[in-house]
Amino acid sequence: MIERIPLYSCMVLAIVHSQLASLAIGQSHSTTVGDPVRPVEFKQIGLINLWEKYDGNLTWGKGQCLAILDDGCNLEAPEWKAKMPWGPKVVGGYDSIDLDSDPTPVPPGYHGTSVGFPSSMYFEGKRGVAYNNSVVHVRGVTVVHLRKDETRSMAAGLQWIIDHYEKYNITAVNLSALDDEAHAKPNPTIVDEKLKRLRELNVWVSAPCGNNNHKKGVSWPACQPYCFAIGATKPGTDIAYLDRFQNTDILVPARATSSSNAIIAGGSMVLREAILKNGYEWSKDGDTLPDAMMSIFKRTGVDVHDSATKIDFKRLDLQAAVESVLTR
Repeated sequence: MIERIPLYSCMVLAIVHSQLASLAIGQSHSTTVGDPVRPVEFKQIGLINLWEKYDGNLTWGKGQCLAILDDGCNLEAPEWKAKMPWGPKVVGGYDSIDLDSDPTPVPPGYHGTSVGFPSSMYFEGKRGVAYNNSVVHVRGVTVVHLRKDETRSMAAGLQWIIDHYEKYNITAVNLSALDDEAHAKPNPTIVDEKLKRLRELNVWVSAPCGNNNHKKGVSWPACQPYCFAIGATKPGTDIAYLDRFQNTDILVPARATSSSNAIIAGGSMVLREAILKNGYEWSKDGDTLPDAMMSIFKRTGVDVHDSATKIDFKRLDLQAAVESVLTR
């Protein structure tokens, strides 16, 4: 939980009601379940059941925008050139390194084009978690696996998101970059104030723990206090693997923690709509909406005991989380 800020609590509901008005609740872009981008993982977290049970009731991200901060995206990729009935899938972009509106990757950048597929794809029948959402791509680092200090461009990219979150109704940020180190404690940088501000604005921000099998810490910036740290279980099982430690917030089945993070970033958009649509009193679960959503994810998650670290984790059960707020 973050500290309460003077006057902040009275601002929270105003921000959330503004987001609710922007969600455009209505018919989603389909009445049938398409092919999931990650079939095993989506079935395991209950997403396919949610699609079938609540299609026409929930809209799977419609009216919400996901910001992806990575090493750049090729906007000519057919998945990102897709048109939704209400407009383009990609609604904006920024390069906080070259300071322009073109997030195209520059070698060695490679990762940002595909990292958003699990959360957001809607192309040729393939669907991500929140397939009706819109996306903005931010090139905030030169390469996803950081080789040098890129905090300045990351902070600038996050500031761009802060400056544009109302314009695009950005409700979640996939902060994909990672340093592949094992941090047991936070590593303070200039990025922290941006992360804190996004949390205050009720914007979900999460990052992958890493794929190095570290057991005594997780990557930066996932280790930071205003960024949720997302680890992984082996798909189809509840066996924890890859990087994880006590500062891991939750596990999501995936072949890499970047995919785990993408899945839960999309899942946060689905849960947000369920909370706001049903008038669920989320403030009892956390000081901010992202804190409340993580509390709900943990409360409804599947228990995972990791014998290697002797740590008890929770694994995402998106269906249980969503239904816990829809049935109250």
